[in-house]
Amino acid sequence: MLQEMAGLGFSHVELSHGVRLTLAPGVLRAVEAGVARISSCHNFCPLPPGVVHAAPNLFEPSAVGHRERLQWVRQTKRSVDFAAQVGARVLVCHLGHVDFFWFSPLSKVRRYLRDHPRARLVDDPAWAVVRERALVRLRARRARHWPHVLDCIREVLGYAVEKGITLGFENREALDELPLDEDFAELFASLPTGAPVGYWHDAGHAAIKESLGILDHEAHLARNAEHLVGWHLHDVDAERRDHRPIGAGLTDFRKLSRFWKPEHALVLELSPGVPVESVIASRERIAACLPV
Repeated sequence: MLQEMAGLGFSHVELSHGVRLTLAPGVLRAVEAGVARISSCHNFCPLPPGVVHAAPNLFEPSAVGHRERLQWVRQTKRSVDFAAQVGARVLVCHLGHVDFFWFSPLSKVRRYLRDHPRARLVDDPAWAVVRERALVRLRARRARHWPHVLDCIREVLGYAVEKGITLGFENREALDELPLDEDFAELFASLPTGAPVGYWHDAGHAAIKESLGILDHEAHLARNAEHLVGWHLHDVDAERRDHRPIGAGLTDFRKLSRFWKPEHALVLELSPGVPVESVIASRERIAACLPV
C-alpha cells in the first residue's frame, strides 16, 4: 500500500480509518524501511479488533451512553499510540453527532436534497425554510451532547501530550454532525491553553455546506485559521458528490491556498475509484496552487 503511494511520487501519506489491524505490522515495517513518511492518521487507526471496514464513527464522544464514550476514549488513545509509532504529527478525529430518537429534522432535509439533486439551493427560498428549521432544532438538541464531547477530549489530552500528537478536529459534511460549524471557536476556548489540539479542514465538506447556504467557505476558514493544522483536499461536483479529483468539480483551490501554511498537512482524500492519472493530476494541480 505504501509502496504504491511512493511509486506515484508521494513522500508522505495519511493512514485512514480503513486500516485494518492486520495491516499494522506491514505499515510499521514500511515506515521503518523509509518507504514513505506518515503525515497524519485518521481515528480510529488501526481499526479495533474484528472491524474490517472503514468505521470513523464506530464509537462517538457525543454518545449519551457512558460505555460508548469510554470506548471512544480507549480507542482514541490506541490511535494516538499508533500515530506516534509511525511518526505522524496529527490524529484526525470526528466528534459525533446530535441524536434524535423521534422526529429527526433531517428527514425533511434528506427528502428535499433527494428531490433537488442539481438545484442551486443557495437562492431557493423553500430550501431556506427547511434548512433553518432543521438548524434551529439541531442547535437546541446540541446541548444534550456537547458536554460529553468536551469531557472525552479532556480525557485524551494528557495522553496526546505524552505521545507528541496533535488532535485535529474535522469539520463535517452532515448537518447533524459535531462540531456544528459555528462551534469551533467555543471548542478551542473550552480547552486548556496550549492543549495539543487543532482544526482540520475538509475542503469538500465545506464546499457542500456552502452549496447548501449553510456557511461561507472563505469566511469559515478565516474564523478558524489560527487553529489550522491540516487539510483534506478533494473536489465536489454539481450534484454535491465529494472526493472527486482536483479540478473535476466547482472548488476554487487557488482561493483556499492563501490559508495554507508550510506546517500544514495537505492530504488528497480521493475516492478509491479515481484513476491513477487523475490522482497524479490532482497532486500537480494542488502543487501549482502552493504559495511561492
